[in-house]
Amino acid sequence: MVVEVLKSKIHRATVTESNLNYIGSITIDEDLMDAANIIANEKVHVVNNNNGERIATYVIKGERNSGQICLNGAAAHKFTPGDVIIIMSYAQLEFESAKNFVPCIVFPDTKTNKLIK
Repeated sequence: MVVEVLKSKIHRATVTESNLNYIGSITIDEDLMDAANIIANEKVHVVNNNNGERIATYVIKGERNSGQICLNGAAAHKFTPGDVIIIMSYAQLEFESAKNFVPCIVFPDTKTNKLIK
């Protein structure tokens, strides 16, 4: 049996921009991506703590050390700069492996989106 488990989570990042005129996706600072073990084009779920909106999209690599979190395309209607969000990705694992799997969870500074050391 295979189960889906939380693989990666960026907990309480702040949206820095939204771009309605982009094809779609979420742009994330490459430092945050590395810290959370998320790769370009990976599917993620994004939850907006300010208004309860939830979307599924894919990741675009943002400028390293920029703090950038940009919701692109139609998601720009549901996420605005200043909104606090949670970004999550999942993995499918065999049931026994999943029991011991530990997800990678990152807690950035909500003012800068930089990693807290």
